[in-house]
Amino acid sequence: MRRRRLVRVPASTANLGPGFDAFAAALSLHMELEVLETPGKFAVETDLPIDRDRSNLVVRGFERLAPADGFTFRIRSAIPLCGGLGTSAAAYVAGLVAADHLFELDADLLALAAELDGHPDNAAAALHGGIVVCPVEGRPARLAAPAGLEAVLVAPHDPVRTAAARAALPPLVPLAEAVFNVAHGALLVLGLERGDLDLVSRGLDDRLHQERRGHLFPSSIELVRDARGLGALGATISGAGPSVLVWTTSDSTGAVVEQLRDRAGGWASVLRVPFESAGADVREL
Repeated sequence: MRRRRLVRVPASTANLGPGFDAFAAALSLHMELEVLETPGKFAVETDLPIDRDRSNLVVRGFERLAPADGFTFRIRSAIPLCGGLGTSAAAYVAGLVAADHLFELDADLLALAAELDGHPDNAAAALHGGIVVCPVEGRPARLAAPAGLEAVLVAPHDPVRTAAARAALPPLVPLAEAVFNVAHGALLVLGLERGDLDLVSRGLDDRLHQERRGHLFPSSIELVRDARGLGALGATISGAGPSVLVWTTSDSTGAVVEQLRDRAGGWASVLRVPFESAGADVREL
């Protein structure tokens, strides 16, 4: 019988404001990968505008552990490709999980996904779900999103290149800005752990990266500045942008969504996207 696996991996949003390259959260939008053993044939089947050869990120993840010869990769995804939603991490994780399960390898998937993606934050959220804090060394810590915390995603139609977003940041930052982010990152984690949404709101502010990249996505950064005035707890640029994660409470989300749809008309899509507690999942078909 031909081996067959179905892998499901969530999207992720990184940085969460002050936690640059250290914080991330899984979101309830998913990539699905079906891997089917097809002796003598390699193929990538998808309707997405992505590579269909061995440069495909799913295949690259798979081949980090095992040859892709003799397998067909069927890829579906509800994750917007505009940027900032962990699509590359989800793809690498999907390929790694599939190979690890098919060949019963018990590999260190987080280390491999972080190596492929260049940093561990999105990879950890995609693998483990929830909200993660990733130190430079050592394993990530995981938190659950507290009751009453919700999110709305504003996904612009025009992408921003990650390389351009990285280039917008200086090699050194003022000490006062670093101190500000350390304090606000601590407030955010404390608020999430306690379920104190007022602390969560206070902890979303950043002075290291969002404003420095604002010229790359002016509509997105304006929305971050205005989010509390729309009734939200706050908003953060998702990863390198241009997507925006608007943090809300369960009793305010509906009204916030209406205002966001008015603001985003013509340049972005607005989606209610819960935080995802479950990470990557694989099952045999």
